Amino acid sequence: MKLKTLAAIVTLTALTIIVGCRSNSVYTVTDAPVVTSTRNYSAKDVRNAILQAGASLGWQMNDVQPGLIVATLNVRDHMVQVEIPYDRNTYSILYRDSINMNYNGSSIHSNYTGWVQRLSAAINSRVSML
Repeated sequence: MKLKTLAAIVTLTALTIIVGCRSNSVYTVTDAPVVTSTRNYSAKDVRNAILQAGASLGWQMNDVQPGLIVATLNVRDHMVQVEIPYDRNTYSILYRDSINMNYNGSSIHSNYTGWVQRLSAAINSRVSML
């Protein structure tokens, strides 16, 4: 009887660990089109829209060079960092680094996906107003 109880406890503990460590493939936005109703905008306008979108969601936006922004998000004891290369017509959001996100080279904590999807949606919203 005690062996069955011990086996049940070990099984429940293992399941709790597996369920608690939710991970997904690293979500990437690649060459998302800049969609706007006007034709009179520049890469600098796209840059400004990206900076404003990230800042509005709590990302720390660092304009590294023309055509490249590095964005960092700190949530509790987690940190994610992405690179956002852009031009007048497209932008991408690419994984760069993380802390406490269980990144293993191909998968990462599932919260990462939501954070990047919200960032992309905010960027799309801002560039649509150009």
